[in-house]
Amino acid sequence: MKFGRLLIGNREVFGYIDNDVVVEVGRDEQGQQVEKNRFPLAEGRMLPPVIPTKIIAIGLNYKAHAAEMGKPLPEEPLMFMKPATAVIGHDESIVLPPQSSQVEFEGELAVVIGRQCRHVSEDEALEYVLGYTCFNDVTARDLQRKDVQYTRAKGFDSFAPVGPFLVNDVDPANLSIRTFVNGELRQDSTTADMIFSVPQLIAFVSSVMTLRPGDIISTGTPSGVGPLRSGDTVEVEIEGIGRLRNQVIAQA
Repeated sequence: MKFGRLLIGNREVFGYIDNDVVVEVGRDEQGQQVEKNRFPLAEGRMLPPVIPTKIIAIGLNYKAHAAEMGKPLPEEPLMFMKPATAVIGHDESIVLPPQSSQVEFEGELAVVIGRQCRHVSEDEALEYVLGYTCFNDVTARDLQRKDVQYTRAKGFDSFAPVGPFLVNDVDPANLSIRTFVNGELRQDSTTADMIFSVPQLIAFVSSVMTLRPGDIISTGTPSGVGPLRSGDTVEVEIEGIGRLRNQVIAQA
């Protein structure tokens, strides 16, 4: 099933997607789930489908991407973090910071945690997943090289577009993932090229830190990463989930 968050005026609505409508559900006096309202997507603005306390991102998790970066395959997941303040939603703007002259896109599959977990095994890992969504791990590549540490290069406001929908019934092991810039295909791969699977990543990350509901694990990017410039439109499309679209602007 596909879910989304919609802003209608000053009201946030969360519900499942029925064609081009968000269906808000609630409970009646007997505690039974009932349909409350229906809101056409065109009447509001899509919000990020979740509000994470943290974003854990994985580097070099596609074989072809490791090759294009000239790096060996990692022996264990390479983990870094992006702040929750970097999150923006569908059709919001990625802002190019003046500190960088080389900002790049990285289309990724994001895993959203549904229940608090710690020290989860690979066998039980998927039981803690709320769903999956599209993610763009926007990166200031020149600052990444300069700093060695990833925090500044990955952490600018607007550097974590996510959405537009959350989907709970796809198989993360073999999904088509593509990224477009101004309609031109730039990344074209499948999650089958991942070095570490979604269960492996959840087990690894939860061995380090507690994961809370809404937290995001972004699972790495395929080959084909490239630059973004002011005026560009970048789209991350994942099979069975949807297409996340963001415009690119220079910081005022």
